[in-house]
Amino acid sequence: MKAVLYARVSSREQEEGFSIPAQLKLIKEYAVKNKLKTMNEFIDIETAKQTGRSNFNSMIDFLRDNPEVKNILCEKTDRLYRNFKDYLTIENLDLRIHLVKENEVLSKESKSHQKFIHGIKILMAKNYVDNLSEEAKKGMLQKAHEGYYPSFAPLGYLNIENELNGRKIKIIDIDPSKSQIIKKIFKLYSTGVYSLQKISHFANEEGLRSRKGHKLHKSAIYKMLKNPIYYGDFKWNNKIYKGKHSAIISKELFDKVQKTFFSKYNKSQKIQKHNFA
Repeated sequence: MKAVLYARVSSREQEEGFSIPAQLKLIKEYAVKNKLKTMNEFIDIETAKQTGRSNFNSMIDFLRDNPEVKNILCEKTDRLYRNFKDYLTIENLDLRIHLVKENEVLSKESKSHQKFIHGIKILMAKNYVDNLSEEAKKGMLQKAHEGYYPSFAPLGYLNIENELNGRKIKIIDIDPSKSQIIKKIFKLYSTGVYSLQKISHFANEEGLRSRKGHKLHKSAIYKMLKNPIYYGDFKWNNKIYKGKHSAIISKELFDKVQKTFFSKYNKSQKIQKHNFA
């Protein structure tokens, strides 16, 4: 019989010792024992910021494209399902679900009491996911209150690990290879001479790229010039926090840039009124 293998952990679970290799080992041993041929493997590692399961969706697409594959192998219920939408998606494919650690195989032919117990486990999985999300949000908010930016470092900064009161946390620190270009961008725009388009061209010529390696458009430059993180504060959940990270520019330069934005906006408004006069 043909099957696919699915494994999942959150980044928090990884830190607590749960691992993908352990899941894979368990499932592959089960496959060999039960003479199941694994046609593909799908693995998701979720973070607090990115909870979408791209490889779960890829698995569903694969199963739709390969209807001869009728088995999903997974460690346990809460690895496969996060909600009833996931359950219905899989249910409609008419598959056999092998929950290896729970020693259970479920299908449309399963008895009603098996499906009932399975439904309760899915509810518990949903509750676990919701609780994990809440805890992650609380942790990030607490981090913000302490003055540490709780997300991916913006351009000009790097995420590094630091020890605080006996616990390891991720903080941001200046990226020496990019911070001077960032400072130059602020200085250029503060003069009022350069447009966002020209500055984005300058940034790209200097080799500045987004976190994903893309060239910077003027919208990215606009967001950068509006971001208080560069003078030492940061915005989180629509609130400004005093950051403990090092500043790349002064508050004075940041304010000068905002005045330049205001001045250019007023100038464009006057031109528009003149054109319609």
